[in-house]
Amino acid sequence: MEKDFSSLYSSADKQIMRDASDALNAKIDRVEEVKNFARQAGVTTIGIAHCTAVKGEAQQLQNELKALGFKVVKVDCKYGRVPFTDIVDGYKGVACNPAGQAQFLAEHHTQLNIMMGLCVGHDMIFNARSKAPVTPLLVKDRVFKHHPRLHFLETE
Repeated sequence: MEKDFSSLYSSADKQIMRDASDALNAKIDRVEEVKNFARQAGVTTIGIAHCTAVKGEAQQLQNELKALGFKVVKVDCKYGRVPFTDIVDGYKGVACNPAGQAQFLAEHHTQLNIMMGLCVGHDMIFNARSKAPVTPLLVKDRVFKHHPRLHFLETE
C-alpha cells in the first residue's frame, strides 16, 4: 500500500519546497543559498538568532543581508540577561534564552529566521518556538570549530 505523503504538506510547506528548489544552485555556498531562498520567497525581514560565541559572524551576515536590501533583526542567546536560577532552580550564571530569542523575532515580524551556533537543546527550543521558518546556518561544535562533519571524517 502506497502512502500519500503529499497530504503531510500544507500550502505554506509546499511553497517553501518550491522556493527552496528554485533557489538551489550547486555552485554557491550555504550563505548564498539562504540569500537566494529569501529573495525567491519574497522575504523582506530576516531574523538572526545567534550564540554570543559567533557574534562576529552574525554581524557579518547581518551586514551582507542589509546590503541586499533585507531588514534584519538580530538577537543573541543572552537576550534579557535572565538569571539561570529563574529558569532552573539551583543553576548559576546568566542563562541562554532561546524561547526569548524566538519571541523577540516574532515580535519583530520576521519571515525567515537563521540560527547560528545555538547549543544543543537550545536550538530545539528555538526551533519549536519560532513563528517563522528556521534554517540553521552554523551549528555549535566546540571541538571541531563549528564544523561537526569533521567528527565523521576523523572516525572513518
